[in-house]
This record gives sequence, C-alpha cells and structure tokens, in this order.
Amino acid sequence: MSTEVVLIVIGAVAMVLLASVPFVQRRMQRRSGPASSHDPVAVPRPESGPAGYPTATEAAPDGSADRVAEKAETGPAETGPLRPAATFASGLASSRRTLRDRLAAIRGRRPDGATWESLEEALLGADVGVATTMATLERLRSTAADRDIADADELVHELAAQMRASLDADRSLGVTVPDRPDATPVWLFVGVNGVGKTTTIGKVGARLSAQGRHVVMAAGDTFRAAATSQLQTWADRCGAEMISGSAGADPSSVVHDAVSAAAARGADVVLADTAGRLQNRKNLMDELAKVRRVADREPGAVAETLLVIDATTGQNGLSQARAFAEATDVTGVVLTKLDGSAKGGIVFAIEAELGLRVKLVGLGEGADDLVDFDPDGYVDALLGADRDTPMPTSHSPEQDRPGD
Repeated sequence: MSTEVVLIVIGAVAMVLLASVPFVQRRMQRRSGPASSHDPVAVPRPESGPAGYPTATEAAPDGSADRVAEKAETGPAETGPLRPAATFASGLASSRRTLRDRLAAIRGRRPDGATWESLEEALLGADVGVATTMATLERLRSTAADRDIADADELVHELAAQMRASLDADRSLGVTVPDRPDATPVWLFVGVNGVGKTTTIGKVGARLSAQGRHVVMAAGDTFRAAATSQLQTWADRCGAEMISGSAGADPSSVVHDAVSAAAARGADVVLADTAGRLQNRKNLMDELAKVRRVADREPGAVAETLLVIDATTGQNGLSQARAFAEATDVTGVVLTKLDGSAKGGIVFAIEAELGLRVKLVGLGEGADDLVDFDPDGYVDALLGADRDTPMPTSHSPEQDRPGD
C-alpha cells in the first residue's frame, strides 16, 4: 500500500472520530446529568435466597414487605446534621387520618346505632382487628350504659381512656437475666425477610452505645450476603464489635462465638441478627428455636427475644407473631414502619390477642427514630387529640404536620 493511500485512510478515520465527539459528549451528559448532581446509585437486591429462605415478596404476598425492604436492607444512610427524632404525632399521621375522618362524622350528636357502626368501621379501618374491635366496643357499650353517656364526644373520650388502660403494662427491656445475673445478656432479633431486622439492630446498638454500654453484634444471618456488611457498617458507626462467620455457616455457631467473645471481653449485651424466614416453614422455625437454645447456654442468657414486624403488613403481622412466639418464646415486639402505615391499630391486636408487648416502634428512617413505645402518646396521636382536648370535628392539612 502506497504512502498516499495510507494518509488518505488515516485522514478519513480522523474526520469520523472528530465528527462523533459531540454525540459522545451529549450521551455522557444524559447518563451522568450535570456535573454538580449526586444521584444515588441503586443497589440491586437478590430476587431469591438459598433454598427454603423466602424473599421479601414471599413474606408478604401483597408485595408490601418487598417495597419497604428497598430502604431497610441497604444499611444506614450517611449521617447529616443531627435532627430531632420523630414523634408519635408525626409518625402516626396516616393512621390518625383513618380514624379521625370516620370519628368526625359522629361528633356533636347523641349515640345511636349509626354511631356504633361508625366506631366499628373506624377501628377496623385502623387494623385493630375484628376480635379486638368487638371486645373493645362491648366494654365501651357497658361503660356507656353504666354512666348513661348521652354524647358522642364523651363516648370517644371514654374510648381513648379505655385504649390507654388496655396498654398499661411493663415494657422495659431486660439488660440482665434475674436468675443468671453473671451471664452475658443476649437480645435475639427474629422475623420474616424485609421487615428491617438488621437496621433495627443497628439503631438499638447505636442507642446502647450512646448510653455507654459495650455492645457486641452477632451476624447470625449467614444466608444473605448483604446482611453482614450492613451490620458491620452499623457496628463501625456506633463503636460496637461484630462477630461473623463464613457465608452459609451455621447461625447457631456464629451466635455462640459472639456470646463467648462478649463474655471474654466483658461486654454488656449481645445483639444477635437472624435470617428472615417464613412463619409457616417448620424446618426454618426449628432452626430458629435451635439458635435461641444455643444463645441461652453459658456464658450467655437470652434476656430478650424481639420479634420485628413491619406495621404496613397489618393482620399478616399478627399471624407472623403467633408462629414466632411459639418457636422462640418472644418477649416483645419491635414495630417498624409505623410512620408509613395507615394500620397503626395493629398494636392493640398484637397485645390483646397474643399477650405480647410492643416495646419499640419505628417512626422514621433516622437512627433516632426507633423509640420506646409510649402508650399515652400513641393513643393521643392515633385519635388526633390529647386526653384533655376535644378532637377536631373537621380535617385540615395543618393538623397533620409533624409536631401537632
């Protein structure tokens, strides 16, 4: 090939490359956006786990658990300026609207058949549950007859008082085991996939570390690759130690190693994660029962077995609670995503039908938004009024702003 031909070819290639530069630049701009933007990168979650372990969609057929898992399973967000924790008033805005809109229709009139129907619809709409709703209204009818209540406003306030009384119970979290005071206390976290167990452990660890307690976290969810890295991120952030095993390792052995390490180092508490599992899979529930037995052996003692339930699943959470309570001797409930649900009444169903106490609730995504369950604040926020102030008779957007 002559020199002249080579030069012609090189020149043609150069012209093509120069002509394509503007198109390449525009394509890159469309992909990346302006130079100053910082769009988050979506991290795909696995659609399936090891054989027998459910995905979030399987845990809740309606897909609600899968939706909430998008944020719950990605670990703690980067911290910005500190902000106040969410309140019951702001966190229960959605549930409050469900109840208040129905109760507003009965205000200012004498109780009659329609009044009782409205009360029943309001409680069922908030997911208090059929059995609990019927029992609640039966007691309320009896009180109304005894006191000759002739005003619907007074009836609603009596309902609120009755709700508060039904939630009057000890909700403290055990940091020691009375009959084994020298053992290292273990808090075991259980529940189906997608409810936010790992995130809950991180938030609890942050709280305990802030109180000056030496915390060890056990990465007992050995079947989900992201679980260990999530827990490590939380441990690093709150100054806790973490014990983990290899992928697919026996969860019981990981928990045992964590308890042994905690005892040797004089730690105050072990927070043990577990793999999510469907409540109707006997083999998986048997495995979870084994984890609890191992955690309760010397040098450890199970002080709390906390069932984590996603509030948005409503009555499905009740069936979960029954199965887990039978398998692991649940001592309390952590109710997450209460701020994203219109079904806040599930607390009453859990406590009345199962005898389990809700001890912690999630009212937001921040590390400080996992708070102690406050029965008075809960009922006041749920009904949209405190115990001394009448509820509004009409709805306005301002009444649902945080802090109302």
